[in-house]
Formats: sequence, C-alpha cells, structure tokens
Amino acid sequence: MGTEIERKFVLPAAPEWLDEVRSEPIEQGYLATGPDAEVRIRSIGGRAKLTVKTGSGLERGETEIDLGPEQLEALWPLTSGRRIEKVRHYAEHDGSTIEIDVYGGAHRGLVVAEIEFPSVAAGEAFSPPPWLGEEVTGDERWANRSLASTQLVPGPPQT
Repeated sequence: MGTEIERKFVLPAAPEWLDEVRSEPIEQGYLATGPDAEVRIRSIGGRAKLTVKTGSGLERGETEIDLGPEQLEALWPLTSGRRIEKVRHYAEHDGSTIEIDVYGGAHRGLVVAEIEFPSVAAGEAFSPPPWLGEEVTGDERWANRSLASTQLVPGPPQT
C-alpha cells in the first residue's frame, strides 16, 4: 500500500484559463464507503482503475490496480446511487500539479482542486495561490465518497 499526501480546496468558480490546460473526463463510483476506508472504481481518460483508500486528512493509505473493460463493466452496476462525474484539469504551479475537478451531474458547477505532495512537510509548506479558495482537507463533507452518495453540494467549508 502506498501513501497519498494531498490537500484539497473548494474554488469559488472555475478559473478563466481552465480551458487552456490538459483535461480528461472521469466517471467514478463507490463499491463500499466507511469512515476509515473506501473502495472505488473509476474510468479516467479511457483507463479503468480500482482504488482502496484508508484514513482521512492530509495523509492517507492508497492502493490502486488497473481493471480491464470487462471488470469495469461487471463492477459498475454495483455503484448505483454512489457515483460522480467530473472533468479533471491539470494546472502547473510552482513545480506542483494542481488537479482541478469541475463536477457535472448532481454537483454541476462545483469546482474542487487537489494537490499531491511527496511528503507531509512539503504539503504543510505549500502556500496556495488565492484563486484556490477555501481549504477543505479532511472535511468529510467534501470527500468524493460523500459527494457520490448525496445530491446536495455541501455547505460552506468549516473554518
């Protein structure tokens, strides 16, 4: 199992320049969710993956395996009622890649950004640009697994 070190932000709106960066569509569904773990499948840019994440907050456990088209097709119906769709945009900032997700479907208009880091120290040292908006790292209301099981956009980030 690997470790994911990531900070998450809710943007007030999609940046004007967003269409100028690389992007790809994502469909994501959850097979199982709990307070300390989640099992999801996703199709991103035509590639299918199964991911198990554990923990919450800045540092989480993560294991990911590739799925074939038949496996994705067999598992996808099991995610009914626990799905999200979004377009992921990749923006470079100070040597880091910021993944900006623009949601569709029930969460149309929601814009969330995530930045992965090589260490906790790097994550803590990151100084976000103002356009990133409010930080929601560790706020479970903004976790994709929570969004996938509700039709409502969460209220304002907790401060």
